[in-house]
Amino acid sequence: MIGLTCLTTNGVPLVAPKLNRRRAAFVLCKIDEILAWEQATERERDARFVDLGRYLCEVRAGQYWRLDNLRSFDEFLERKFPESRRKAYYLMAIHEHLPRIPKADLRSMGWTKARELAKVARRDRQGFDCAPWVHKAQELPREEFKHAVEKHLTGKETEAWEILYFKAYKSQLPVIERALETAGLMLGSDKSRGYCLEMICADFLAGVSLETGDSGGILASLGRIFRLLPSPQQDQFLNDLRRNGE
Repeated sequence: MIGLTCLTTNGVPLVAPKLNRRRAAFVLCKIDEILAWEQATERERDARFVDLGRYLCEVRAGQYWRLDNLRSFDEFLERKFPESRRKAYYLMAIHEHLPRIPKADLRSMGWTKARELAKVARRDRQGFDCAPWVHKAQELPREEFKHAVEKHLTGKETEAWEILYFKAYKSQLPVIERALETAGLMLGSDKSRGYCLEMICADFLAGVSLETGDSGGILASLGRIFRLLPSPQQDQFLNDLRRNGE
């Protein structure tokens, strides 16, 4: 669907744009050049993400992927970005939603901050005040800037977070998925898998603390589990405690 957003019908049957083979060959060559060049150095790649996003948008609009005998823009991205097509869409979003910001400013802040800034511009639309946001992007460290964007978009203070990477064997996945699904049913559908994993770990630590006699560990684990529960279950838990106390 994303690859077709450039085709508006207005009641007229879809017609593929006339393929400009010379321009298509030039742009496709430029993309290959940047992708090959960006593998050489992380630092230099950040300086060229602006051009890469612009060229990718042109490929999508002009259907230049037909020059390589591909069937769709998504297939083109699968070939050029085998590890993650999401990054390509981020780069295009930067080009589409931040046209008023000088390219030099975008390059200086780097593509990860520009990606977060595009989220603000997409949400605020005409009300987007780019100057103070560009200043924040240039002054704040990456994680602090990301936190500021999340607070602006949600209106809430958000915790700092990290992505964890670890390997699990296929034979282990059924147990892991079942545990996460069960925890999700207890916490509610609004909780992420990260919260579900935390509840499982807190429950495990509470059991270990009970066996070792570490009352402080039990209290900390139970408190964390309690805060993870939805409000109705928190109320039920407190009522059960009062009844048991009586």
